Amino acid sequence: MENRLKSMSKSSEAADAEGASSSSKDEIIRGLNEDLAREYKAIIQYVVFSSTLKGAEYGDIAEQLKVHASQELAHALEVAKQIDYLGADPTVKGKEAEYSQDSRTMLEIDLRAEQETIKNYKRESVKQSALVNSLSLRH
Repeated sequence: MENRLKSMSKSSEAADAEGASSSSKDEIIRGLNEDLAREYKAIIQYVVFSSTLKGAEYGDIAEQLKVHASQELAHALEVAKQIDYLGADPTVKGKEAEYSQDSRTMLEIDLRAEQETIKNYKRESVKQSALVNSLSLRH
């Protein structure tokens, strides 16, 4: 009887760890899909802004935005690969892209989006590190 209780206790602990592991994995996947949705938004905005910026003073910036669009696509591909590796489906929905016909406003939109992305990456990175650490401490 005592051995059976010990065995049941170990099984319960394993199930709890597996449940926590699954929950943590789901949280990581949700965070990665949020990142991917932001990448889609950035790609759309960079493509549109690089094509519609008006004025000679924005020529070099428009070229840089084209480069950034390619970089964001590379990021999106990597994030999607990570999501797939974790056994989930990458999102097909992006965050809603913003637009303005005013060139200066376009650049302000871009700056806000970059600041938001950096803030979100930092927050998600801290959360994911904590999750990984908690999982490794259980084993």
